[in-house]
Amino acid sequence: MANSYGFGKLPGALYAAWPKDEQGEPVPPKYLTHCAGTDLEDAMLRSMLEAYGIPSLVLEPGDGSFGRLILGISGTGSSIFVPETLYHDAIELMEADTDDELQSGV
Repeated sequence: MANSYGFGKLPGALYAAWPKDEQGEPVPPKYLTHCAGTDLEDAMLRSMLEAYGIPSLVLEPGDGSFGRLILGISGTGSSIFVPETLYHDAIELMEADTDDELQSGV
């Protein structure tokens, strides 16, 4: 069953980590970026987001999921979504130049 924002239910651990609104429903996901999916860019970004407490949802358009299953990579790349309420935090993390900036709070 799809939510009003077009996605189905979130899987277990992701559902638990995803922020909820006042009614206890998961906040809508917001598109963050598209990764090529050929150089682990998406895995590194997701790891960084997770390290800072930002859950992420990955969708592989077209037959990307099948490509990941057969080849180990998605030929169409990955679209990464984060909770709408944490979108600006995710953007700041992506724009940070070094770990020093992240740790110093600059």
